[in-house]
Amino acid sequence: MRLSILSLSGALLLASSSFAGLKEGEQPVETLPLEQSAECSISGDFMMQCADFNSLTDMIKTQILRLLPAQGRLETSVAGLTLTRYDDATSPERCLCSPMLAFVAQGFKRSFYGDRETNYGKGQCVVLGIDVPGIFQIDGATREVPFLSLSVRLDNQIISHLFAEMPTLSEANPASSSPIGVMDANPELLDAFRRLLNLLESPERIPFFAPMIMREIHFFILSGSLGAQLRLFSTSGTRAYQIRRAISWLRANYKASLRIENLADMAHMAPSTFNRCFRRVTGLSPLQFQKRLRLHEAERLMLVENHDAMSAALAVGYESGSQFTREYKRLFGAPPRQDMERRRAG
Repeated sequence: MRLSILSLSGALLLASSSFAGLKEGEQPVETLPLEQSAECSISGDFMMQCADFNSLTDMIKTQILRLLPAQGRLETSVAGLTLTRYDDATSPERCLCSPMLAFVAQGFKRSFYGDRETNYGKGQCVVLGIDVPGIFQIDGATREVPFLSLSVRLDNQIISHLFAEMPTLSEANPASSSPIGVMDANPELLDAFRRLLNLLESPERIPFFAPMIMREIHFFILSGSLGAQLRLFSTSGTRAYQIRRAISWLRANYKASLRIENLADMAHMAPSTFNRCFRRVTGLSPLQFQKRLRLHEAERLMLVENHDAMSAALAVGYESGSQFTREYKRLFGAPPRQDMERRRAG
């Protein structure tokens, strides 16, 4: 944080004027040395930023509580904006996450993506640059102090356009090749979240303002501490980019039989190199990743579209019902029917 020339000159003017017009025998009013004045100004700016951060976080918390008066998940009328509330701590739950930015307005979340543990709490954001299976657990939530978060789906087209328009954006080498990272939110990003939530009260404004605010949010992420990592997965020719393309193909073709050689050719890598890079990014082998995709989609078909276990298994590419049941139980902890009964009862 820099002290402006104007504030320095103002401090000098104030110091000199305190001696002007003094009568004989009068003592000048004691003033702080210039260095201490500068320190006070910087400290004051810092306190104002802290106040802005806390105020904006409280506003976002109030908005989420108003929109979600009880535990649940809300896919809002702003495309890509989702709100989440938990009134109780949870046991570990499996999920399949898409590229996103999530901000915690209140509470604490423990997550595992691949073989990495990623924990974040109030005032922090987690950024996922690729599709990745994960496990999450909410700690310490109560009805009086619920866990509250919002998430924004990351748009690869916006990311590519911003990098093309601003080549110097996040030029630094990434500290990690991981597609997952945690950062502290800043007042600019929080204000963009606040304005995006405000649009939900004026639906007629959403088509015009939401795309601009979404672009603004992407800019703040790319220009922040995790921008270099996201650039790695968005720059054509990098291995990270090729792995991201392979993951996108798997996501779109999870039902198809998989030959690692074909996927490696698509990524322009030798099969052994591709396997190693894929596992480094996702924590899973390509075959394990495909299996997770199939099982999560089968779970969704049973839970949301009321498929029975056999029809869900066939729909996602399984040929054997017993193999599906065995692998489903290994991942989710119970056979499909028992798992569905538990979830619907909860």
